[in-house]
Amino acid sequence: MKIAISVTGNDLSAEIDPRFGRARGFLFVDDDAEGFEYAANPNIDASGGAGIQTSQMVVDRGTEAVITGNVGPNAYRVLEAAGVKVFTGASGKADEVLAEYKSGKLTAAGSATVGEKFGMGPSGVGGPGMGRGGGGRGRGAGGRGMGGGRW
Repeated sequence: MKIAISVTGNDLSAEIDPRFGRARGFLFVDDDAEGFEYAANPNIDASGGAGIQTSQMVVDRGTEAVITGNVGPNAYRVLEAAGVKVFTGASGKADEVLAEYKSGKLTAAGSATVGEKFGMGPSGVGGPGMGRGGGGRGRGAGGRGMGGGRW
C-alpha cells in the first residue's frame, strides 16, 4: 500500500506538516517495501484550490492512504472519491507516525477536520494573509463597498 505523509522536510525524520493542501511536501512510502520518495508540493503558494490540486497529485501517484495533521473539505472530497483513506491529527516525526500507522494505532477520518482556506496563513490586524492588501480581510480598497461614499 502506498502512503503519502505531509511533511516539512524531505526524509523520515521530518516533522509532520499540519496542513495538507499547502504542506511543504510529501513522503510517499510503500509499506510493502523499504524506502520512500519525497516530492515537494507545487501547490504550496497556490492562490486558490491548493487542497484540490494537492489531492489530485496524491491520487495520481497511486496513493491509497494519506497521513496529515488536517484536511479541508474540498481536499477530503477528492481523496474520498478516489478511495484514499485519510488519517488526520498526526504530529511529530514522520517515522514515528508511520510506525503508529503500521501498528494500527491511527484511525481514519470520517470527514474534513478544518474549514476551507485553513492553510492560507494568518489574517486580521497585522497578519499578512494571502489576499491583496487589507491584512487579509478583503478590504484592500478601504472596505466601504463599491460606492466608496459615506452616509
